[in-house]
Amino acid sequence: MISSLNGILEASGKDWAVINVSGVGFRCYMPATSPALIGGLGQRVRVFTHLHVREDALSLFGFATTEELSLFETLIDVSGIGPKLGLAMLSVMNAEALASAIISGNAELLSTIPGIGKKTSSRIILELKDKIAKNWEAGVLSQVTEANSDILATLTALGYSSSEAAKAISSLGDNGDLPLEERIKLALNYFNNK
Repeated sequence: MISSLNGILEASGKDWAVINVSGVGFRCYMPATSPALIGGLGQRVRVFTHLHVREDALSLFGFATTEELSLFETLIDVSGIGPKLGLAMLSVMNAEALASAIISGNAELLSTIPGIGKKTSSRIILELKDKIAKNWEAGVLSQVTEANSDILATLTALGYSSSEAAKAISSLGDNGDLPLEERIKLALNYFNNK
């Protein structure tokens, strides 16, 4: 199993990149946005990978973030969604937008992705909605620091979801020196400015 590559970006195309690791060039298929995110030609890059094994081929799929990789692996667990289609989905929408569309049950938005019809989008939502909601929220909440846990508790007590509260907290930046009340006001301003 190849879980990540750390090397020099030798070449890239619309949906692939070649990463040289100690003299061996690995070709990774990537979402269309990923080659630009990982770095420029000749730079040291790191990609998180999924090795897809078939009877006639070994294919390596690379992602700029672990969140993208996790979502990709979740998508290809759905019957009828192979790695190429999973990659196409992440090429059309970033991981957060795709997860949000699935969690909110937006079959219409998912069916705008080439290769995904209404029937497939409904199946994706049915099979993955709860699974992605649970994993995505857990990932977002892990980014909340102990210093901001009081803000998280306050916002959730006011009726905001944990993921909404975590987004508001992440918009604060480094304001740890401000009193708690001021940080809560800034977090609430996030919702007013949306």
